[in-house]
Amino acid sequence: MKWCRFEHNGSISFGTLEDDEVHVAEVSGHPLGDHSYTGNRYSLEQVRILAPIIPPMLYAAGPNYRGHVEGMAARRGARPNYPAIPEPNFRSVHAIIGPEDNIVVPKDCSGAVQPEGQLAVVMGKRARNVSRDEALDCVFGYTIGNDISQRVWQGNDRTMFRGKNCDTFKPMGPYIVTDADPTGFHIVVRHNGQVWEDFRSRNQIWDTATWIQEMSRYTTLHPGDVLMLGTQGADGDMFPGDTVSVAVDGIGLLRNYIVAEE
Repeated sequence: MKWCRFEHNGSISFGTLEDDEVHVAEVSGHPLGDHSYTGNRYSLEQVRILAPIIPPMLYAAGPNYRGHVEGMAARRGARPNYPAIPEPNFRSVHAIIGPEDNIVVPKDCSGAVQPEGQLAVVMGKRARNVSRDEALDCVFGYTIGNDISQRVWQGNDRTMFRGKNCDTFKPMGPYIVTDADPTGFHIVVRHNGQVWEDFRSRNQIWDTATWIQEMSRYTTLHPGDVLMLGTQGADGDMFPGDTVSVAVDGIGLLRNYIVAEE
């Protein structure tokens, strides 16, 4: 099943995709709680698709593909330093935007931002000290994330507050797909239509179940929490006027536009 969150005539609702994704069936309530179908159906042309969920907590997996470790090391002119354990980070939920929204480059940065297109997992159940075998039972579904980064700030600041968490720096969507195999996704990142990254979720250093197991040893994961699962490379610079998209087979296309802050 594919879930979405959408705006219609000024009202925001959840819904499910029907008729080979031609129509949205409106839902009253929340997909992670009590809900029922309203009987309203809209074509995709009648609605604005939003980020599919605003999570209570947004995490990022950090280095989770060897290619990303190597690409970032090349940017710094250093040797790759592969992580020995999963190392998650926090991201701001206030930075989340949806498909077709603008990524705004702040006035006082160098003028360039970089994409990190990736698969993201949405928690469906509370998870604390779960085993690896139990971990995927706590998952609601999977969506697409783009962990936009400003590398100068990321490298120079003492924290990643500016480099990762500016408003609009966390595109997400368009849909959440349930009942999927997290190792079976094909992810393609494009910049102005040119392929920058083409990789598979099965090539993660640590898979989804391992991330959930390890994180739940130290913190409680709650329904609706989202963990972005890492990207393959360390892509080039994007400037105002550019377009970035992340396509994941079985989920959809997350496309956004780079603009300058006014």
